[in-house]
Amino acid sequence: MSALNMANPEKSVFLDPASAKACIELAGSPVYAYSLQKLEESANACLAFPNEYGLTVRYAMKASPNSSILKYFNSKGIHIDASSGYECRRAMSAGIPAENISLSTQELPEDFAELVKMGVKVNACSVSQLERFGKAFEGTGQKVGIRVNPGVGSGGFSASTTAFSKTNVGGPSSSFGIWHELVSDGTVPDIVEKYGLTVERIHTHIGSGSDPGIWQQVAVKSLSFCKIWPTVEACNLGGGYKVGRNAGEPTTDLQEIGKPVKEAFKKFAEDTGRKLKMEIEPGTYLVAMAGALVSTVQDKVVTTGESGHTFLKLDAGMTDVLRPSLYGAIHPLTVLPGSGLAADVGSETEDVVVVGHCCESGDLMTPKPGEPEDLAERTLRKAEIGDIVVMDGSGAYCSGMSTKNYNSFPEAPEVLVDKEGKPHLVRKRQLLEQIYQNEIDISGV
Repeated sequence: MSALNMANPEKSVFLDPASAKACIELAGSPVYAYSLQKLEESANACLAFPNEYGLTVRYAMKASPNSSILKYFNSKGIHIDASSGYECRRAMSAGIPAENISLSTQELPEDFAELVKMGVKVNACSVSQLERFGKAFEGTGQKVGIRVNPGVGSGGFSASTTAFSKTNVGGPSSSFGIWHELVSDGTVPDIVEKYGLTVERIHTHIGSGSDPGIWQQVAVKSLSFCKIWPTVEACNLGGGYKVGRNAGEPTTDLQEIGKPVKEAFKKFAEDTGRKLKMEIEPGTYLVAMAGALVSTVQDKVVTTGESGHTFLKLDAGMTDVLRPSLYGAIHPLTVLPGSGLAADVGSETEDVVVVGHCCESGDLMTPKPGEPEDLAERTLRKAEIGDIVVMDGSGAYCSGMSTKNYNSFPEAPEVLVDKEGKPHLVRKRQLLEQIYQNEIDISGV
């Protein structure tokens, strides 16, 4: 079998043997590590997104919701995109002003009216959500956003713009947002008029794809919906930007895709006399390469024969990084010496399959690209039990989207690595008792 060569001679994206070892010594293994330097670089890139009449960058906090990350982005002037009422509350508990939070959700929370009164901006993501919002604020002129499914999408693991994909949230195979025909045929405008609402924002979201052409196309289409309501002040171009986690993979050039969108906003202003503010909602772009899972090789197993493999078993797995098992996602893997000494970095490599610690055949860290049901070998530095394995590109949709507590494994801790390379604990390891503390015994059963 031909293995994917991912051997790295000395260090991962931002961790060398000493700093990786320091993370483990501080918090134990496995541990999520985030680079303050990388967070700053990605934040600055997003804040420089081309715009003509003002820009609001909203961090999709579902990507990695640790309060230290939220607070850092808030200090940079970045606002929040929340996907549930609980995320709104979590962000506010971290000190994020309610008026800096935008909520677009598949499940409108029971307390949405209270959140609105606190200052949270709500985007109605279905006709029924708009009806509920209207009934709660009938006749008040309350401001609301409208999330539109523009009819196409762009998912990172799918080439199709209309077919179903786990990472595609636009098009006829997606339930996200109000179908665009219901906006253009008068259905949504009639509801807005019936309840006396004020539409202040049009929102679209097409997924975290890699096609700038689709992104730009949807941006222009989104602006067409802004013409329906003269009260619209902002156009929110939701959707992530492709990040190249591995060598040879492209990373979206924000300046490249942003320039024609900026021109579209200028043309809209020329045609209508209205200067709309632009909003973007990056998640992956802001944190993916700023985070890594630092783990330890806890076992090594060899099978023989034509289908035999050498397996590295980590003390982490789908309980920490689900993306390989869910999407067939490929993450860079770097083997570093367990001693933490650069002098101990070896040069010998081997082809291995890397698996997690769960009693689950799908707990696979090295699937075939895009095929979570099939394993693949990687060419890595030869590892021994006790060596460190760093999985880069784990800053987005890993800590915040895992199967934590499966097999009763506690939630891993998190550290923030400062610009001098020193790790700081920003979340403690979960205690075993915290996993089952809400269980209740039934007497007599």
